[in-house]
Amino acid sequence: MPIPAANLNPPFNIVRLSHVELRVTDLAWSRTFYVDTLGLQVTHEDATHIYLRAMEERGHHCVILEKADAGSVGVLGFKVWSEDDLDRAEAWFKSRDLPTAWIQRPFMGRVLSTRDPMGIPLEFYAQMDRLPSIHQKYKLYQGVKPLRIDHFNMFSPNVDASVQFYGDMGFRVTEYTADEETGRTWAAWMQRKGGVHDVAFTNGTGPRLHHLAFWVPTPLNIIDLLDLMSTTGYVTNIERGPGRHGISNAFFLYIRDQDGHRTEIYCSDYQTIDPDMEPIKWDLKDPQRQTLWGAAAPRSWFELGSTFEGTDIMESDLNAQPIVAP
Repeated sequence: MPIPAANLNPPFNIVRLSHVELRVTDLAWSRTFYVDTLGLQVTHEDATHIYLRAMEERGHHCVILEKADAGSVGVLGFKVWSEDDLDRAEAWFKSRDLPTAWIQRPFMGRVLSTRDPMGIPLEFYAQMDRLPSIHQKYKLYQGVKPLRIDHFNMFSPNVDASVQFYGDMGFRVTEYTADEETGRTWAAWMQRKGGVHDVAFTNGTGPRLHHLAFWVPTPLNIIDLLDLMSTTGYVTNIERGPGRHGISNAFFLYIRDQDGHRTEIYCSDYQTIDPDMEPIKWDLKDPQRQTLWGAAAPRSWFELGSTFEGTDIMESDLNAQPIVAP
């Protein structure tokens, strides 16, 4: 299907992606992985939750680790421009016959809870507790030196439907992969904040979270993380990379925690602020779309993902297959 025209006057104004809630089975293990190894900063912790932020972020958290019986994803969060946008968002989701509820969340103002048509749990807010700046407290930098949360990538059983829905909310497509035989979209990258993406959708069994991503200063930070992980017991948690994507031009590394949650460490994409910027199209059969250079993606990268809490998954009916490593 053709990529829909960008909606430059959306029903409510989403600023950017904001945070993710990861359900984890061992909070102590996860703290060591995300804090001591990756370098995220703890902003609050108790017996069942750890709240984290990256070095440039002033909002209270970008990741919530919640103790649970099994690994899953609780919610994806987005910041809107104003309190009025929250009310407009509620009306818009109700007009689509999607569930809405106002909920209480620690360290946040009013929070609108809802789901997209595929069942992905979403929440929107305008106000989160603001914390003092730490981006020049260089003694705190450790691990990969994560600067900010960058994007979410989801498996979708119908990428065209996901692109249409998020496009209606005002997300704009920057790059996409098309299957020439069916004319359908296999994957798409969509943004609000002026980078290549805040959200992306990849064809597959879903909805599931493929990965969350953090922006880091340079490729050398990724090399430093690889050295650290390979000598501190985490070498088997390295899944793919380093390498450079054709799509997004990003220098990347993919790692997975013990619950299967995948994180991309990411730098070097490009600015997409102009409203008339045309999406870049890639052929599904072009292997450089997902690996400009570097080892081909392993099969796990195409098949494994984190389920969303309370959401049923379904198979995609698009059978087109990318090139994968043995």
